[in-house]
Amino acid sequence: MRAGWLWKGLASLLLLAPLMAAADLQAAWLAAAKREQPALLASLREFCAIESGSRDLDGLRRMAELLAARLRALGGEVEFVEPAEVYRMEDTPAELGRSVKAVFRGGGTKKLLLIAHMDTVYPAGTLARQPFAIREDRAYGLGIADDKQGLAVVLHSLALLKALDYRGYGQITVLFNADEELSSPGSRALLARLGAEADAVMSFEGSGASNDKLSLATAGIASAQLTVHGRAAHAGGAPQAGVNALYELAHQILQLRELGDPASGVRLNWTMAKAGVVRNMVPPLATAEADVRVLRTQDYEALEQRLQQRIQFRLLPESRVELNFERRRPPLEASEAARAFGEHARKVYAELGLALRVDAIAEGGGTDAAFAAQRTQAPVVERFGLRGAGAHSSDAEYILVSSIVPRLYLAARMIAEFCEGRIRTP
Repeated sequence: MRAGWLWKGLASLLLLAPLMAAADLQAAWLAAAKREQPALLASLREFCAIESGSRDLDGLRRMAELLAARLRALGGEVEFVEPAEVYRMEDTPAELGRSVKAVFRGGGTKKLLLIAHMDTVYPAGTLARQPFAIREDRAYGLGIADDKQGLAVVLHSLALLKALDYRGYGQITVLFNADEELSSPGSRALLARLGAEADAVMSFEGSGASNDKLSLATAGIASAQLTVHGRAAHAGGAPQAGVNALYELAHQILQLRELGDPASGVRLNWTMAKAGVVRNMVPPLATAEADVRVLRTQDYEALEQRLQQRIQFRLLPESRVELNFERRRPPLEASEAARAFGEHARKVYAELGLALRVDAIAEGGGTDAAFAAQRTQAPVVERFGLRGAGAHSSDAEYILVSSIVPRLYLAARMIAEFCEGRIRTP
């Protein structure tokens, strides 16, 4: 009888052993994430003290050198990558900052790409309006949410792996680019190439303050630019001799404004316009620009065709109307591989007793994850960064301090789970 109880007790222990081992493992990862929080906040303070606008080459150089040093200290093989294949757009500056690339080699087989960007939207001198500060659960700083937190989460996720002596990956490649806020004209080709070489891509834009989430899809971004040529004349003495470019522009905007299709995710919004030389001259030139968002790559072609067809209907036959349609960023479309990756992330996050939303529908913002996904069927998942808000606001950008530990845990655990083959992707 006694022996029977002993055998039953032993069997129960054997059944519980895997669960106990898993619990111990999770506790070790969580403890390591907690140890990294103070260091991550120190990194954010240091990063936010450097102004690194997309056109601030000196600030971007300082950021690149600092990040390169940090990546080397973690054991990465680091190089600076100069912009080589530049996709020129209307607002692309003559010079672009260089990217920082690092490679970490382990003992496994899986290859991952981790991406974040160094540049911000702020012009030099803005730092004085938002110095780094921590107030309750919010850490404020210039560019802290978009995307200096992303840089920090990548670095400290790697530090967490190193602290636990985890080397189950084959190769982790890190890319920090310097032109994301310009639609990545100098780094998009590099992102696509590195994405094609990876078995999975994790992008570290931030999650929203109100929603703890990952994104499987992001919007494509384009611009539509109208230029109307008219003919100048005296506005008071002989207006009939002129061709009013402003009148034609107004007509065009009114007839083009309905070409968007919000139901399918195609958004067309005219946001800027300019016309005229002086008050008493019939304007010979007028211009306007629209912001375009799409959820599917093929929607670009259809919208551009509709715009070209519609501008042929002119109010003033003697005017000339030109359209320039500029595809700035492709959409990231949710794949089955990304869905599987996201679903596993939801389970990992649940280990902390937290709910993670995994969005398969884009909300309107575009990111570099779309470039990394262009030539691969592997999972590409966005918003592995910290929760926060106020991006591009110049004086109210922040991250939630309470999101640091869960997000570090999620990123590091997902790297390990993927490398150990626990994530089933098509």
